[in-house]
Amino acid sequence: MSASRILPIAAPFRNTLPRARYKAHPLRSTPVRPELISHFDAMLAAYGPQFWWPGRSRFEVIVGAILTQNTSWTNVEGAIAHLRRERLLSPAAIERIPVHRLATLIRSSGYFRQKARKLKAFVKFLRARYQGSLNRLFAMPTGDLREQLLSVHGIGPETADSILLYAGKHSVFVVDAYTRRILERHRLAQGNEPYDQIQQLFESSLPSDPKLFNEYHALIVHTGKHFCHKRQPDCQRCPLQQFLPAVRGANS
Repeated sequence: MSASRILPIAAPFRNTLPRARYKAHPLRSTPVRPELISHFDAMLAAYGPQFWWPGRSRFEVIVGAILTQNTSWTNVEGAIAHLRRERLLSPAAIERIPVHRLATLIRSSGYFRQKARKLKAFVKFLRARYQGSLNRLFAMPTGDLREQLLSVHGIGPETADSILLYAGKHSVFVVDAYTRRILERHRLAQGNEPYDQIQQLFESSLPSDPKLFNEYHALIVHTGKHFCHKRQPDCQRCPLQQFLPAVRGANS
């Protein structure tokens, strides 16, 4: 399977990658990097589809995007399980519950007091601007909605884009620490670029499709967790080893 011709993948309750021919959408300030197509192909061939994000509803995805800040997904899963048990995975329920009680339930996610306030801020924004409707929220143009999300307490670029992509199916690429690490080690980035510049690198080099962006980011996360560690990376077993500058130079 190739990013230049992405075939459907059968999976219950999950989106599938669409048929699409590669057509880059270059931005003047950002070079197109066709290598990103090869990186995607290698990771997908090695791991298969990731079926990410593991949420049962759009609101649960939003909650997860906020709770996963500065922690592992394992810690978030416990917090979401507590919220589900208490039937609190809805905007109205989060708005009603006292903030101290909410903080206790999400304690396993870390920085739980701050994150409780962030969840409260999001549902307050949702009610004030969109009468509590996620349908109305995600019907907004991507650029306008992104600006609004960034104005909400505790929501930065990565969280806003995770909400847009995974909950709203908007075509935005999510950039995280794994993304930067892989690009830097493969000399596709220097490591000090602003978030939006890294994002444009992907968005100008790939077909603009949320399902592709979803799968690509999930594959990057898998690679970062299992091979491209911050310290002592396991390059020998990584499917992206063939694209490392030293390996390319030896084979040329």
